[in-house]
Amino acid sequence: MIDKLEAIKERFEEVSQQIIQPEIVSDSARYSKISKEYKDLGRIVEYYNAYQKIQKDIAGTKELIATEKDEELREMAKEELDELTPKLEELEQSIKELLIPKDPNDSRNIILEIRGGTGGDEAAIFAGDLFRMYQRFFERMGWRSSIMDFTEGTNGGYKEIICKVEGEDVYGKMKFESGVHRVQRVPQTESQGRIHTSAASVAVLPEAEEVDVQINMNDIRVDTFQSSGAGGQSVNTTYSAVRLTHIPSGLVVSCQDERSQLKNKDRALSVLRSRLYEIELKKHNDAISSQRKSMVGSGDRSDKIRTYNYPQSRITDHRIGYTVYNLPAVMEGDIGEFIEKLRIAENAERMQEGETV
Repeated sequence: MIDKLEAIKERFEEVSQQIIQPEIVSDSARYSKISKEYKDLGRIVEYYNAYQKIQKDIAGTKELIATEKDEELREMAKEELDELTPKLEELEQSIKELLIPKDPNDSRNIILEIRGGTGGDEAAIFAGDLFRMYQRFFERMGWRSSIMDFTEGTNGGYKEIICKVEGEDVYGKMKFESGVHRVQRVPQTESQGRIHTSAASVAVLPEAEEVDVQINMNDIRVDTFQSSGAGGQSVNTTYSAVRLTHIPSGLVVSCQDERSQLKNKDRALSVLRSRLYEIELKKHNDAISSQRKSMVGSGDRSDKIRTYNYPQSRITDHRIGYTVYNLPAVMEGDIGEFIEKLRIAENAERMQEGETV
């Protein structure tokens, strides 16, 4: 580990010099890439410097214990050693986590898709609740979200809603949300007061760039139709909404949020590109999963991942067996604790497998 850290420190010094070079500062693409590397390496170096300092302090304290004649000073040194040793262990653990290779997709924006599943009208209402929960979380994170397409439920909520989310490390935090979310509560549409179970599926797709997925426009059938969403006078009067059908895969994508047909087509292409990218990503993840079964899961949208029990104010994540009893706060976007627990679980698995840089 020390050899790796020394190599990282050496590379950090190189990047520190490169980032101030005029030819790099003037090239936005190169500067962005170098800045990201500088930030990632800088965090590891910061921890490594702290680790080295504590190692030095421990060595000095042990020497004092071995040579000091004054019993009182020796006892004080032993107490200091008892404090320093767990700090060193904590830093070592943190460094090991930082050395785990990051998922290259973690820094991407996402396409978030939520669909009502089993449970009829109540499933659509729950899909709407989930979307609101995520919106609150996005606000906390300082991310930007924009709705791309939606189909409203008969009694509220959404049969389906798709939005784009932009910000720092969006996919890295949201990827654990993919799967089936189950709710247990008395439905708004139920007059008998019986607890009902329904579900909604969440798909988190890393936004794909044109260089990631090449789409042959000859393989795309383009249909236009009248928008049914918010849009002022243009709603139901112009054919601004766009539906794309990717003939080779059978994937169908619609977008109606923009008033411009051209903008809707571009946004629909973005969703289509991301879905095709996700298919290839799933093949890759499945190949890894065949070698080891992750308790966190691969983000398959068919996996039942979490239950929201309203009568007991309980939320349970089934992948890691983690339960909290603060459902109102969670539904207001307080999901950071779940995401952190899942991240830690994934890192623990990868460390066990010996995955380091």
